[in-house]
Amino acid sequence: MGMLRYLGAVAAFALLAGPALAQGKLTVAAYGGVWDSHLREKVFPDFEKKHNVKIDYVAGNSTDTLAKLQAQKSNQVIDVAIMDDGVMYQAIQLGFCSAIQGMDKSELYPAALFKGDKAVAVGQTGTGFMINTKAFKERGWATPTSWNDLKDAKFKKQLVIPPINNTYGLYTLMMYARMNGGGEKNIDPGFKVMKEQINPNVLAYEPSPGKMTELFQSGQGTIAVWGTGRVQAFANTGFPVDFIYPKEGAPILLASACPVAKASVNPLAHEMIKTLVSASVQTGMAKEMGNGPVNSKVDVTMPELKMAPVGERAKLVIAPDWDAINAKRDEWTKRWNREVER
Repeated sequence: MGMLRYLGAVAAFALLAGPALAQGKLTVAAYGGVWDSHLREKVFPDFEKKHNVKIDYVAGNSTDTLAKLQAQKSNQVIDVAIMDDGVMYQAIQLGFCSAIQGMDKSELYPAALFKGDKAVAVGQTGTGFMINTKAFKERGWATPTSWNDLKDAKFKKQLVIPPINNTYGLYTLMMYARMNGGGEKNIDPGFKVMKEQINPNVLAYEPSPGKMTELFQSGQGTIAVWGTGRVQAFANTGFPVDFIYPKEGAPILLASACPVAKASVNPLAHEMIKTLVSASVQTGMAKEMGNGPVNSKVDVTMPELKMAPVGERAKLVIAPDWDAINAKRDEWTKRWNREVER
C-alpha cells in the first residue's frame, strides 16, 4: 500500500507540474527580410532558453499583420505585433493593443513612446533613395539629391518603389503631394505626379524586401525608394548600394511593437517587447540592420549607423500627420490601385 500511495503521489505531482514545466508558445508577427533572419538568429534563441518558450514568427508587411489581427479578432493568435508606426496607430485605435507592463522608459528616447504605453518604437528608419553606386558611376550619372530627380527619363523602367500598402510607397505619394501644393490633407497633387511623371520610370511596385534586393542584384533596378535600415543591411552584404537623403526631407518610419490585446494577454509578450528595446538588443539591431536605435544607451557614432537618421541627418527627418493619413488611407489605397499601379 505504501508503494501505491507513493506512486499515486508521484502521478499527482506530475499532473500538477506538467503544465508548469511544459514549453509555452509566443507568436510574433513582424517584417520579413533582415528582420526575420536577425530576430530568429540573434534575439529569439536566448529569449526562448530564458523563458522556456517556443517562438512562432509570422513574417509580413505591416498591413498584412493588421489584416491578420482583424481576421483573428475573436481569437487572436498573435502575441506581439511589430508594424510601421502609421499602421500601429490604426491597430491601437481598433483596440488590438494592450498597455506594455513593467517597461523602464528612462533609457528610451521620447519619440519612441506611444500614448498610454500601448506600443513602443523598436527602430527608427529614414525614407529616401537607394542607388546602385557601381551602375551610377559606370554611366556617369550624378547622385540624386531631390525627390524630383525620380522623374528623370534616364531612370525609365529602373525605378523600384514599394506599393501604397507599404509605408515607403505611401511616403512617396505624400512627398509629391507636399512638394506640389498639397499634403496629407490634400493628396491630389501627389497622385497627379505619380501617374504622369513617376509611373513611366517604375520597373516594379515591389513590397517584398527579398525581391527588392533581387531586382538590384540582377541589374534591373538601379534606384529605389527605401529605408535606411533596409539599405544598410543590403550594403552590409557587400553589394554596391548607398542611401541618399533627399534635400526636401526624409519621412521617418518607426518600427513599433505592441502586446496584442486578448482575454488573457501572454505575459511573455511584455517581456519580448522589453527585450527588443534593451540596450544590448538595440545595439545588435543597429550593427546588423542599420536601425536607428530607440535606446539612448546605444552608441550612435558606430559606422554601422552611417545611413541612419541620427546626429546631423536627423535634421532632414519629416514627421507625417498620421491622423490625417489614416483617416483616408483606405480611400487612397483603392485610388492608387485604380490610377497608379495598374
